[in-house]
Amino acid sequence: MSANLDPSRPTRVYRMVFVLSAITSLMLYLHRYTWAVIRPELAREYGYTNTQLEQIFSFFQLSYAIGQIPGGIVCDYFGARFFLSSLIGGWSLSLILFALGGGFAAFCISRFIFGATQAGAYPSLNSVSGKWFPPAQRTTMQGFVASFAGRAGGALAPIIMATVLMSYFGFHWKTALIIMASAGLILAFAFVTLYRNRPEEDPRVNEAEKALFRENAVSKKRESKVLSFKQAIKNRTLQIMVFAQLSNAGADVIYTSVLGSFFLSKGISMAEMGIYASFPLFGGAVGGFVGGILNDHIIRITGSRKKARRIMGATGKMIATLCLFFAISQTSVLLLAIGLFVVKFFSDWSQPTVWGTCTDIGRQHSGTVFSIVNTSGNVGALLVPVFLLGPLLDHFATIEIVDGVSKMDTNYFPMFIVVAVMYLITAVSWLFVDPTKPIDDGQGSPS
Repeated sequence: MSANLDPSRPTRVYRMVFVLSAITSLMLYLHRYTWAVIRPELAREYGYTNTQLEQIFSFFQLSYAIGQIPGGIVCDYFGARFFLSSLIGGWSLSLILFALGGGFAAFCISRFIFGATQAGAYPSLNSVSGKWFPPAQRTTMQGFVASFAGRAGGALAPIIMATVLMSYFGFHWKTALIIMASAGLILAFAFVTLYRNRPEEDPRVNEAEKALFRENAVSKKRESKVLSFKQAIKNRTLQIMVFAQLSNAGADVIYTSVLGSFFLSKGISMAEMGIYASFPLFGGAVGGFVGGILNDHIIRITGSRKKARRIMGATGKMIATLCLFFAISQTSVLLLAIGLFVVKFFSDWSQPTVWGTCTDIGRQHSGTVFSIVNTSGNVGALLVPVFLLGPLLDHFATIEIVDGVSKMDTNYFPMFIVVAVMYLITAVSWLFVDPTKPIDDGQGSPS
């Protein structure tokens, strides 16, 4: 408390904002990755095919993609406090609506609302990080929020829902989903109560702490609340990131959509699936955190933000591609899960680099820039399941009759070939990114 009273020592309100951001990211993925459990339950309870399941899933991707850019614009214009709080509460309520649904149309509508309300969350968190995370630590902190906390939430989702709530406590999947959604409503209240849009608006922040953010300041002569899309689309780095994210998210959609079904196809129980399906997401959590630290470290030792962004963006995807074939060749479910842990570790260590590059080229419009990049990713995540994964998996599926009950056996190997190709496309794209040329002036900054 005495530190707060000493004007020469900075207060540490930004740490509270960092914790709030991390919990929001964790909750976002905790709720999103419940689909790994919901998908096989819908197949069992309602008899949906892979194509139908991917159609339900893709209603989330559709609204999530549509809502990205509007979400980024609204956040940059009005600030994240009330906007992000309403989003958290909205997506939590949509999960409850999904649990109360009882048919294909109801599930699709609920997923659409869920995607629309989650759409503005990461653009908002990117904007929060640009305003509240000190520049010297920003990529490390972004790595923790974007990757470690988010992926950890995704990893915990099947454990909490399938292993704990459904298997240990015996809840039906709909009841388990409502319980998990309730935590989001608590978070929404906490965020609107504790967060302020800028350090300058928070009376708890002293001048010494405000000095930590001086590098964030933008000349008032150039500052505009709304980004010029005509100017933005001319930025070569933004063009490359849009293409790279389309490929990357198209590949990573398998971890959201079919991971639970993939592990259950190995003949394990629902409780075991909850554990094994968490391995890749924990790998992504650790990889993202390590990637954020490495990115800041490489910037320091090379003195080049451009080199650091390119190295981190490309190498992880290349290594992940090699590890993917080793992972899926394993016959042991445990070794398979460990292999996918390694794949996701290297794949996701580039995630903080995406956030950092959006902040580099977007500056005060980082929320909108991130939303543009994330929109392209979600276009990939929308198109791949509907037009590729669902039909591909059904093509390589066979129906067997066991004791008078039909059972679908799916070959997932072709799906992983597609993932490997998309990873390589993403890796090559990052070799051409230049974060030293921001959108707002086109002149660039020191490398």
